[in-house]
Amino acid sequence: MPYKPKILLSLLLSLCCILFSSLSAFAEITPQNDAVSVSAKSAILIDQNTGTVLFEKNPDEPMPPASITKIMTMLLVMEALDTGKIRLSDSVVGSENAASMGGTQIWLEVGESFTVDEMLKACAIASANDASMALAEFIGGSESAFVTMMNQKAADLGMKNTTFQNPTGLDADGHLSTARDISIMSRELLNHPQITDYTTVWMDSLRNGEMGLVNTNKLVRFYDGCTGLKTGTTDKAGSCLSASATRNNLSLIAVVMGCKTSKERFADARALLDYGFASFEQYTPSLPEDVPQTLPVIGGMQTQIKIAPKLLEGILLHKGESSKITSEIDCPESVTAPITAGDSLGKIICRNETETVCIIPLVACENVDALTFSNAFKQLFCAIWK
Repeated sequence: MPYKPKILLSLLLSLCCILFSSLSAFAEITPQNDAVSVSAKSAILIDQNTGTVLFEKNPDEPMPPASITKIMTMLLVMEALDTGKIRLSDSVVGSENAASMGGTQIWLEVGESFTVDEMLKACAIASANDASMALAEFIGGSESAFVTMMNQKAADLGMKNTTFQNPTGLDADGHLSTARDISIMSRELLNHPQITDYTTVWMDSLRNGEMGLVNTNKLVRFYDGCTGLKTGTTDKAGSCLSASATRNNLSLIAVVMGCKTSKERFADARALLDYGFASFEQYTPSLPEDVPQTLPVIGGMQTQIKIAPKLLEGILLHKGESSKITSEIDCPESVTAPITAGDSLGKIICRNETETVCIIPLVACENVDALTFSNAFKQLFCAIWK
């Protein structure tokens, strides 16, 4: 076989291995950008579970993100909590830099301390710039070090058009992001479920009840299923919002940027979320009753191997499609050793009327070595002396 065809065949075989190594959705969702009319300069709607884009309008246009920036600040706080670097009960002391922040604030005084829990509450609910800066300095050691962490995390997440200059979102030259990038970091933040203990709170307080906090995101109170996430408003950015909500196991994230008024941003986000919930559903494949639990093994140290379906949480479908899905088992009569746990030994094919929706691999639950002379001798020896 000529050299190039060999390479091509190898690539095809590798592609097949990748294809059947996990649950794969084939029912492609194409963004319907004429389905919703929004006034925002830039907007995007995604499925939180899969990241699938359901609607977009100028999603990659760099714009000032205002306090939506704090999504990245909160993400780094949550990661520090998860790794044990900080604790919610740790005290965060206000610096001169943090206390000097303008815009929305909790009027932090130099030397005044709050717990991480209280600072995070002020950041998530009231969008307090001084609390956000204090958290940034606490985790990074300085504002500049924390900003470096923010930009590194953005790069790690594939946020290609984002550059942070501060942890608050106050207008600054070169402080830019996009609707798509914001949806990416919003999705990553929501991978930390504990954050919704803060982002879903409508009203709270600090300083023993002396200072009230009211969520800047009105959807928390007025939109069914809202889980957050963050508002933003500055002169350069206009009114912005990253809004998340969950209904019937479907979780969506809507980002709108550059709205003229706060009323417009909430109306746009609501329209996008309404469209998503009306048009899509999360489908979890149901398994046929006759899915085999074992397969015969040829040439192995044991005669059977246990197999099991490899499932993910769900697949995004157009609403109503799940009722049309049928399942078919495609499994060999036997398999040949050696076999490694996790190997794909069969599959369940889920189809609707026109296409394959997903393929569920049936994978080996254990290793099975090939039956060689030395293996057989070892097995005989163990049987005798057992």
